[in-house]
Amino acid sequence: MIEESCGISGAQVWMLREIAEQSGIGITELAQRLAIHQTTCSQLAEKLVARRLIEKRRDADDQRRVGLSITLAGLHVLDGAPHPIEGVLPAAIGALSVRDKSLLSEGLARLITHLAVADQESAGRPLAQLVDVSNVNP
Repeated sequence: MIEESCGISGAQVWMLREIAEQSGIGITELAQRLAIHQTTCSQLAEKLVARRLIEKRRDADDQRRVGLSITLAGLHVLDGAPHPIEGVLPAAIGALSVRDKSLLSEGLARLITHLAVADQESAGRPLAQLVDVSNVNP
């Protein structure tokens, strides 16, 4: 597992790679690259800042804009990360037809309605470990 080998989640490793590739990237653009909500991106980034794996710096021309850059410690974590960093899911979804993406989106929306009850004990477990796949029809 990525967390065991790197000490951070797969999403955070992917975030580190994106920041390393474009130093000074802002949260909005980073969230778009990772295809996640801006608030989620900001929370993940704050965890990396706290661990001193990335730094936040205000833009010299526009003090409202904050850019992210990777630290030497972050580069060290990235060097030890397994590949592919972004995982196989984005590539697999990208290969789907527009119709299949739409069907997937509709199915996930229905699934989310069944996840309404927050279960803090399960928050850190992968979804595959939460679902009894023996009862799922292919």
